[in-house]
Amino acid sequence: MGGLIKSSIARKVAMALSGLFLVFFLLQHFTINFTSIFSEDTFNELSHFMGTNPLVQFVLQPVLIFGVVFHFVMGFILEIKNRNARAVKYAKYNGGANASWMSRNMIYSGLVVLAFLGLHFYDFWVPEMVHKYVDFAPEDPTRYYTELLHRFESPVRTGVYILSFVFLALHLWHGFASSFQSVGFNNKYSVGATKFAKAFSIVIPLGFIIVAIALHFTH
Repeated sequence: MGGLIKSSIARKVAMALSGLFLVFFLLQHFTINFTSIFSEDTFNELSHFMGTNPLVQFVLQPVLIFGVVFHFVMGFILEIKNRNARAVKYAKYNGGANASWMSRNMIYSGLVVLAFLGLHFYDFWVPEMVHKYVDFAPEDPTRYYTELLHRFESPVRTGVYILSFVFLALHLWHGFASSFQSVGFNNKYSVGATKFAKAFSIVIPLGFIIVAIALHFTH
């Protein structure tokens, strides 16, 4: 960790790799959630598998939590290092001429996404842990859809989720595409990879928004 903090290149590579890992999880999470709008049974089956499979619960889930924490810690470190590097400012410096608005404000979109993750953990992960390891409630493979539906009953809560997905799209718009450059992916496929990243940053958050709206109006 000390080496990562000291080396600018190492920090950027670590940030990019953790981000790519989280993008993969985001796609998997979206795939499961999207089934909820057209098949209650499919959503319950997939959720039950993810919630009871030992590999998912005791290996992949801790890795995911570590990945989230690591990504955001590295993001804060990079922001602090970048701000310190810009300590001597030029009178005629124009940040917009050298970088996009989104690239210069990743820390803010990241903070919104982090706050959303806190809400998401409060809404889903904490109740799941209480259900299984505090209340020791009997397993019900059909409970997941009802619990999901309940979370989107409130228009305010639904609106918060929608706004969070908008900020997620903004964060991905720069972060996902730039991660390829950070890990040294620079060849004839670079343009295609960047276009894919931009499309992903729109389609996946939009898909989550559609799910949230559909579940809200299901009530």
